[in-house]
Amino acid sequence: MIELDGAVVCVTGAARGIGRATAAELSRRGALVWIGDLDTEEAARTAAEIDAKSMHLDVTKGESLRKFWAAASADGPVRMLVNNAGIMRLGPFVDQSLEGHHQEVAVNLGGVINGMHVFLPDMLARNCGHIVNVASMAAKVTTPGIAVYCATKFAVAALSRAVRAEIAHTAVTVTTIMPAAVNTELTSGVSLDLQPTLQPEQVGRAIADTARRPGREVTVPRWLAPIGTLEEAAPERLLQVAKRVVTRNRPPGDYDDTQRRAYLDRILR
Repeated sequence: MIELDGAVVCVTGAARGIGRATAAELSRRGALVWIGDLDTEEAARTAAEIDAKSMHLDVTKGESLRKFWAAASADGPVRMLVNNAGIMRLGPFVDQSLEGHHQEVAVNLGGVINGMHVFLPDMLARNCGHIVNVASMAAKVTTPGIAVYCATKFAVAALSRAVRAEIAHTAVTVTTIMPAAVNTELTSGVSLDLQPTLQPEQVGRAIADTARRPGREVTVPRWLAPIGTLEEAAPERLLQVAKRVVTRNRPPGDYDDTQRRAYLDRILR
């Protein structure tokens, strides 16, 4: 367990959305929060508003994460890392660019690998620390239209589970957070009318709670936990029908371009 009051905590992708809500909640609980984000200006604005510190961070580059760790460590040992940075592209798999698929893998999975690899050694040396890897219910439920996003989140869950087994003899903990759809810029333009949806503050509180109760895999809301078992047990054709009903037979990855354009312009730059 990590006592947050006075603890140095790092959150990636924290200028907006779940990352921002998490950083704000951790700061409210007394942590000294460092937020890292590609958008340096927005990260600085967020940091000023929530009484945190910020710096430019590209999670796809190990050197950028090493600089992030070093800057935060100057304030004391980093007790907690939240690997939150992520992007989501929408549309049929074959219609999206190969470069876009690789970018999604580099951010969503590579960023978690980089973060854990940079921050874990010091935590293990001190036998104290907690890492939260933000996945998604997409790690349990495959969804047409976000095939690579699902693949990355499945991989984050598997990576977390494997590393957790490797360090089980230590006091360092790893929690995988799996939220349902969250009302953030990442889901802008997507119809979520038949899905359980959350506000980023709900996920931020769940992440902060793991400092005291570091569960292995935490779904948000918790009642969604059995869904993964259902996905594995139910006939695939039945699941395909159910998913068509949930999406009201829209094309895979359908979205409103007008509502989503600002997000796409930002992640494509």
